[in-house]
Amino acid sequence: MKKIAVIGGGAAGLMAAGTAHENGAEVTVFEKNSKFGRKIAITGKGRCNLTNDCSVPEFIASVVTNPKFLYSSISAFSPSDTIRFFEERKVKLKTERGGRVFPESDRAYDIVDALGAYASRCHVVRQGVTSVDKNESGGFTVACGSEKYLFDSVIICTGGASYPLTGSTGDGYTFAQSLGHTVVPIRPSLVPIETKEAHNLSGLTLKNVNFSLFSDKKTIFSKSGELLFTHFGISGPLVLTATAYLKGNIKGISAEIDMKPALDTETLLARVRSDFEKYKNRNLNNALSDLLPMRMIPEIISASGISEFRKINTLTAQEILSIVKALKHFPVTPTALRPIDEAIVTGGGVSVKEINPKTMESKLIKGLYFAGEVIDVDALTGGFNLQIAFSTGRSAGLAASQPE
Repeated sequence: MKKIAVIGGGAAGLMAAGTAHENGAEVTVFEKNSKFGRKIAITGKGRCNLTNDCSVPEFIASVVTNPKFLYSSISAFSPSDTIRFFEERKVKLKTERGGRVFPESDRAYDIVDALGAYASRCHVVRQGVTSVDKNESGGFTVACGSEKYLFDSVIICTGGASYPLTGSTGDGYTFAQSLGHTVVPIRPSLVPIETKEAHNLSGLTLKNVNFSLFSDKKTIFSKSGELLFTHFGISGPLVLTATAYLKGNIKGISAEIDMKPALDTETLLARVRSDFEKYKNRNLNNALSDLLPMRMIPEIISASGISEFRKINTLTAQEILSIVKALKHFPVTPTALRPIDEAIVTGGGVSVKEINPKTMESKLIKGLYFAGEVIDVDALTGGFNLQIAFSTGRSAGLAASQPE
């Protein structure tokens, strides 16, 4: 019977452990937290967006970093397989906008409990691993301080470096490097953006707006959805998704918000003229309430360069066009990404060039496997990143438990 160590009791680790045990291996899970799945428990604001109900090609299209590497593992254990896995374990699921799949109960702990039950027959060591070494017999020595354990194979599933309070403190990168692997520099992904502008808009949510990012005047991201202003800048689903395309680099990036993406410039101009005809005796600051939230009005007027106290009936055609331009191209100046410990996902990680995409086994060291966020792969929001953890964990667990 093969003896396998799984380091990390998160999504990838529990899936790998349960799979390996199911296939006849003796499995020990090393988890430094008192409970499994602490990061799973906080995903989706405690609701757990566990996967995305889409086809494999659609899934791969939502992977931002190294999508081709994931094709084999996602094909072998697809979103539909994940849905079936949890439903077979009596977790009722529901699908929401954009294919996002959640437990029907809206309780992330239902997912944690199901995974914990799947891996429940594995041995558990509630200690932090301090080192992983290849030993002379061809196996591995896993050390927890002065205590040492021997294994035939090791699966590293330690997560990234985001949300360190959940236990994701980057240990896996240290283990990988000590064993000769290359670690692509880590960076925050799916993270809020700090901005230069001191907008007095903290807490304001804009729905059905378009957010665009530009580099050297080239559009690198442009999508519609929901955006949130914060005390430091901007956040919300649109912004988090946009940062996946930045690869951690904010230098030379500009941004803008289209307040009315459903209307082209000519149509919006006609709408503004109609409103201004209705409110022609008002000041400008009292004539935009049909178009904008009240807190947004002063910011749009400021961006247009016109005094908020101008009477509507005194505005020139060019000034009205300036207001429309401010509505369609409201400028935002990114200055920094928020720290990695605030990111939903860690970009970077163990180089995929050194991992077999079908088995997750190291190409450098036989018997060493990687799964989940510790690998240099990341995807958009919507359940894709947890699915990557499940699929790569499944592949690693299956491969590691095969008889020699």
